[in-house]
Amino acid sequence: MARISVLADDVSLSEPSMVEGFPGVGLVGKIAADHLAGEFEMTHYGNVYCDSLPQVAVYRENDPELQPPVRVYVDEDRDLLVLQSDVPVGPEAAVELGDCLSGWFDEHDVTPVYLSGIPREKEGGPPALYGLGVAGGTDRIAEQGITAPSETGLVSGPTGVLLSDAVETGRTAIGLIVESDPRFPDPEAARVLIKKGIEPLVGIEVPVDDLVDRAEQIREAKERLAKRMQSGGEESTQARPIGMYQ
Repeated sequence: MARISVLADDVSLSEPSMVEGFPGVGLVGKIAADHLAGEFEMTHYGNVYCDSLPQVAVYRENDPELQPPVRVYVDEDRDLLVLQSDVPVGPEAAVELGDCLSGWFDEHDVTPVYLSGIPREKEGGPPALYGLGVAGGTDRIAEQGITAPSETGLVSGPTGVLLSDAVETGRTAIGLIVESDPRFPDPEAARVLIKKGIEPLVGIEVPVDDLVDRAEQIREAKERLAKRMQSGGEESTQARPIGMYQ
């Protein structure tokens, strides 16, 4: 059974947005979510527990306090939540998380912004960004001029489970897909997610100079997790084309 243990119960939010950062192709969602939480020095809002998640404890550099691998952070001034995950999330855990989070979204009037990479080899230009939506999320995508995907496809992994739940319930949700390196962590694709997707949709300004300057350092730090995700199957959040007649 999944549950959210709230630590910062004195936080007041009004129709917040929540940026989801499960590991996936190029680790774009995780890099973007980690950057937001660090750049805004967000408050540790709560922990997400689920029987099907890997039973591990996470520690940080120069910090003795252990934490669970899936956590929620909050920026009260920006009415912003970030869901961070330091582990791959399998299908069973994703379903449990979906059941837990969907009720929590309704209770707090949260609009989730789901992030995913679609594998594309680098061709010189900036990665393309595509937008998807459910219910009111579709209008928000259109208002910001974010284009729809140019081909038929699907989103899999834990992000796909959560988007599927939004489709089934008619809950407002936004999905952002960015072209990403299929083999290595891709800070450049994460930057495009932030500047062209998250910023206009959430209504915030996010400094990304540090993200670009430390691109090589970020790749090295995330490479071990990226290799695990390449063989993760349905544990890896990703968008992929399926062809019109498949």
